[in-house]
Amino acid sequence: MTIKSKKIFLGLCIIVPFLMYCVYYYSNMIKNAPFRFADFESIEFKYGEPNHMVNEYNSKTRIYKYLDKQDSLITDTVKFTKDDLLYLHRKAMELGFWNLDTDMTGPEWKKDSTNSKVPRFYLEYNYKDKSKRVTLDADFAGNPRMHDAAKSMIDEVNRMLATAQAR
Repeated sequence: MTIKSKKIFLGLCIIVPFLMYCVYYYSNMIKNAPFRFADFESIEFKYGEPNHMVNEYNSKTRIYKYLDKQDSLITDTVKFTKDDLLYLHRKAMELGFWNLDTDMTGPEWKKDSTNSKVPRFYLEYNYKDKSKRVTLDADFAGNPRMHDAAKSMIDEVNRMLATAQAR
């Protein structure tokens, strides 16, 4: 064997098994991902004062309830398209929604939970086997990166809700 053929043989013996293992390993990781869009069922979004969050949307029932400027409760039917839900699912993956704390309530809520007037947001992604819930207060004083990620996710859902309602 020449030196060139030895190098080719050595390269094939190392590189090809490594690439095969990478394909096997990562395909299983992707297939068994904790939150897959194929298992996606619904999004539930609520906001308002902590003790009575009257503004709410559920993508399964497609019912959107909100207070207008005259403080009257409006009930509307809003349908997210599959593309809208896929966008929100991917946005949640991008922003790290799955890594956020479940309870991101602020100091006012912890002091006096009955009289808190700080706006609260509740976002829940439901899948076949599990769900992810995040409760965020506007005065959350924890990790700013987590607060920004949760607020960005809530803003995206709110924006998509306004877009879907305008259709």
